[in-house]
Amino acid sequence: MDNCGYCHFNGGGGNNSKHGDLEEALYTANREVDVHLARDGANFECVDCHKAENHNIKGRLYTVASMNRNRLLCEDCHSDAPHSESIINEHTTKVACQTCHIPTYAKVNQTKTFWDWSKAGKLKDGKPYKIDNEQGNDIYLSEKGEIRWESNLTPEYVWFKGTATHYLFGDTIKQVPVKLNEFNASYYDMNSKIYPVKIMRTIQPYDPVYNRLVSPKLWDKEDGKGAFWKDFDWAKAIDTGMKYANLEWSGKYGFVETEMYWLLNHMVSPKEHSLKCVDCHTRNDSRLKTINDVYLPGRDRNIWIDNIGIALILAVVFGVVAHGGTRIIYLRKKKNHKGDK
Repeated sequence: MDNCGYCHFNGGGGNNSKHGDLEEALYTANREVDVHLARDGANFECVDCHKAENHNIKGRLYTVASMNRNRLLCEDCHSDAPHSESIINEHTTKVACQTCHIPTYAKVNQTKTFWDWSKAGKLKDGKPYKIDNEQGNDIYLSEKGEIRWESNLTPEYVWFKGTATHYLFGDTIKQVPVKLNEFNASYYDMNSKIYPVKIMRTIQPYDPVYNRLVSPKLWDKEDGKGAFWKDFDWAKAIDTGMKYANLEWSGKYGFVETEMYWLLNHMVSPKEHSLKCVDCHTRNDSRLKTINDVYLPGRDRNIWIDNIGIALILAVVFGVVAHGGTRIIYLRKKKNHKGDK
């Protein structure tokens, strides 16, 4: 695990900064953190699942990969009917294993969830500065702006079938927030399932005239070369960076919201802590409240179906009362008739 974790746990600039479900706590995880990697659990190493041949490692990061190739699935070991209850196995047609079995992520250390570049560039006494939170994570840097870190997070949920499209540098912005990666999936696609994700939300510089993200130059050894981390001048940094990228820049800049989706595959909880029916099938804060292209019993209602149901219940009650009342009247009349004789 040391070989893999050295890079993957610290991707994005620090422990758990990027993924939210890959961090240094997995080195010594117990079953509550991850049942697969825990010493008191399955006691796996990364390569037990991510097997490799000629350095072709099983499993792909769909945040940056577009094609449905070399996937690593829970079903590879657990099959698509791992439960003793058939009703739960029926869920696997449209619900990924991770959705129920990763109820929270960033269980030990915080992960980065929001980054506002528009706040970058503030100085104190003419010099850059930074502010750390209680876990030692940067929540403000003159070079990068404001950053939000959180832990013990509830995932968000999306449809996913293994493929994605990506915003490429130079593309025109078509929607806001700008989706840096967008999954090609919906309920109506037979291969789509509901997956848990971390959504990284960022405010980034863009060109409001050409309507596309820009690439500012950030670093240089010397002042005055247009690097933002040296000169703290967005206009110069963007001008320098766009010239280097050989893309036109209008001379104007603003800031726009972006989103990036990270699938959650690690930090699997013990089965006794997996989601319960009521976590999703409820009208009050359902886990799947954003999955709005499917009718979910217990969460959704249809006024016509409700009225028909109420009418049927009333009809049954009326039928029972009418039948019972008729029998009572009949028995009384029968009794009275015998008394007359």
